Amino acid sequence: MGRAFEFRKERKFKRWGHMARTFTKIGKEITIAVKQGGPDVTGNPRLRALLQTARSENMPKDNVERAIKRASDKDQSDYKEVVFEGYGPHGIAILVEAATDNNNRTVANVRSYFTKHGGSLGTSGSVDYMFDRRCMFRIKSDKPVDIEELELELIDYGLDEIFEEENENEEMEIVIYGEFTAFNQIQKYIEDNGYELISAEFTRIPNVELKELEGEDRESVQKLLDKIEEDDDVQNVYSTLAPSADDEE
Repeated sequence: MGRAFEFRKERKFKRWGHMARTFTKIGKEITIAVKQGGPDVTGNPRLRALLQTARSENMPKDNVERAIKRASDKDQSDYKEVVFEGYGPHGIAILVEAATDNNNRTVANVRSYFTKHGGSLGTSGSVDYMFDRRCMFRIKSDKPVDIEELELELIDYGLDEIFEEENENEEMEIVIYGEFTAFNQIQKYIEDNGYELISAEFTRIPNVELKELEGEDRESVQKLLDKIEEDDDVQNVYSTLAPSADDEE
């Protein structure tokens, strides 16, 4: 299996953290999707996928409706998607995706995290090239699936990697990674061919060798990553820190 599978192992039990943060993250993405493509799910595949993700995460219906309403509320500030790049201790590259209604606040906060934890916020493009942008889907089927056959089918749709994975309920799911620009066409294939879409998202996969750190060195980097992830404006954090032995179990 490829790099996406290894990266997935590292992140799958850390995905989005606590439930409240999960709902906040999805809510912001729903608002942005409605702003960009409108509230009609028929013509907005990104919104359609996000609503399915919300259901899979047991996000309350009221939260979903508020997120959609925010997109059409003229009194509410718009969310702006921003990316921060920098280095943590020991040369670990860090890329941060945020969605904020106050850019000055978010910039100040993220810069302070880097500074206080032995890192430095860099300029645009300083670490972006170390990460490949991908779309990722989790699906399942009520019928047996030949993964190799499905892989051949999806290659023409922008497939990057596909594998089966056991979820937290010990049920098997199919995980699909595709090119960033292939999101809509892969989603359409999934819907047209009767698969159940569990969730869909965009992610970034490191394309460089990950750096091994142990002990206090690793702890110093992890403290910075944890602090960034705790910020309400932050959606995703990616780094070139190799997973620990505990992450791989």
